Amino acid sequence: MSKTARFQSAVPRARPAGSRIIEAYSLKLGRRLQCFGEAVFEQWIRLEVDPTIQTFCERPLDLNFVDGVLRVDFWVRQGDREMLLVMDDACEARSTIIDGVEMAVRIVPPAELSASKMWTDNWQRMLVAIICSRKEIPPSLQQSILKFVAEPMQLSRIEQEFSTGDPTPVRAAVFCLLHAGKLHAPQLHTEELSFLTSIHPVKPLS
Repeated sequence: MSKTARFQSAVPRARPAGSRIIEAYSLKLGRRLQCFGEAVFEQWIRLEVDPTIQTFCERPLDLNFVDGVLRVDFWVRQGDREMLLVMDDACEARSTIIDGVEMAVRIVPPAELSASKMWTDNWQRMLVAIICSRKEIPPSLQQSILKFVAEPMQLSRIEQEFSTGDPTPVRAAVFCLLHAGKLHAPQLHTEELSFLTSIHPVKPLS
């Protein structure tokens, strides 16, 4: 990262009643984190796999307003913009000043998470594959795959081209490229991941 993250660790906070703790490993942050509840976990996946998000931090702070305390779920840096995300749709969107920087407080409604459920479910599987295989994927394999995918093609075709037996390393390499934003797969928003999933090259900006 070119900038030091404003928030780098979660503040101590009791788990909300009725929510379960979900452990996860963030490739983007290079550390483990805890998500309090399914909604926070799904939002973490969305941040983790969005290549436009440089960095983030879970439970960065609690904000004190005249009408009460607002428990922030994520601080996010996207380009030159910073924002705070709250998963409680009973709260009101607002803004605040932190270290002289104005940040919008954005409420993420349940309907937004529901609309991206297929995407987050697919990526939950893909992140597990990346994490389990990341130390076994040579950069040369990723570069070869990136060069090979010059047009949209099914995942099975890429596996057939590069697999020498077990297709797992090739599949994980493709997922790594998707995670880095060097390839993309729009089909994952609407259909379950399979060997028929179409993998697309990323067109350079003109």
